[in-house]
Amino acid sequence: MNSRAHTLSVFEVIKETADAVTLVFDVPAELAERFGYSPGQFLTVEVPSERCGSVARCYSLSSSPHCDRRPAVTVKRTADGYASNWICDNAAVNSVLTVLEPAGAFVPGSLDRDVLLCAAGSGITPVISIAKSVLLAGTGNVALLYANRDIGSVIFAGQIDALAAKFPDRLHVLHWLEEERGLPATDAIAQLVQSYVDRDVYLCGPAGFATQTMAALIRLGVADDRIRTEAYRSLEANPFLAPSAALRASNPNSATIATVELDGQTYELDWPKGTPLLDILLTKGLDAPYVCRESACGTCVCSVRSGRTRMLLNESLLDEELEVGLTLACQTLPESDRVHIAFDQ
Repeated sequence: MNSRAHTLSVFEVIKETADAVTLVFDVPAELAERFGYSPGQFLTVEVPSERCGSVARCYSLSSSPHCDRRPAVTVKRTADGYASNWICDNAAVNSVLTVLEPAGAFVPGSLDRDVLLCAAGSGITPVISIAKSVLLAGTGNVALLYANRDIGSVIFAGQIDALAAKFPDRLHVLHWLEEERGLPATDAIAQLVQSYVDRDVYLCGPAGFATQTMAALIRLGVADDRIRTEAYRSLEANPFLAPSAALRASNPNSATIATVELDGQTYELDWPKGTPLLDILLTKGLDAPYVCRESACGTCVCSVRSGRTRMLLNESLLDEELEVGLTLACQTLPESDRVHIAFDQ
């Protein structure tokens, strides 16, 4: 079992819409520090399955660490989504679920900077966490573009209205309802958000909405390094199961000597130059943090203290993070004979 996995009881189940529920978790005092989180992060939940034992799914935290007593995730039912349907049909008060500690890089750099938040459907989940945090614990202004099918599918409608009433000068909400305006398109989105493109942008929603919104932002001249995106995808590996990472075939004479700091311990090991760092650590039985193994979640972020490395793929780290030596273990290959890595994030 992953050492970052813990059993939590469901404290409350809130029916947000006809097809979305919020699970509020009760975190015992001894786990409070481990479940500290930043707005925009997610929890990975183990859902039982008769077919394969269990499946793992990532659900964004809709609560804010700055105003909500307990962490909460919001799950929207999807037509063919086994896990979302199981949760919506079975999760109840006092249900016990196995959950990984908070993770994710879809996090605001500062609560005092103005932000443009763009969401569609259940993409509002991490976005509402960021909005509440900026408004209640920071000084930044918030513009929220939120697209839905119809008024009945607007998740957190009450929370959004309450925030707008409490912060009329700092929160500007732009609702888009498909039943009235059709699907969001690049030109219309650009018109709506053009007054807010000098801000940091956080984007979360289905692929079609994300594509149109990104096109609008690019047309308006928003630099890539000011846009954070969060994408939902199925996990290829189940982090609740024992890893079965196998070393790729490699020339042992081409291995790098890696010094790795992890959980207060220092390890020295051979790192074949064609194998991602995370694969090496898991094969050696080391409990490195990971969820997706696809670069999207940012959970396996670590620091390159010395030596040279390169990443095969990067969907989580910004340029300034790369410049200070951050990398993703699941995508990182060595390029020098010795490398020093620290999991200190």
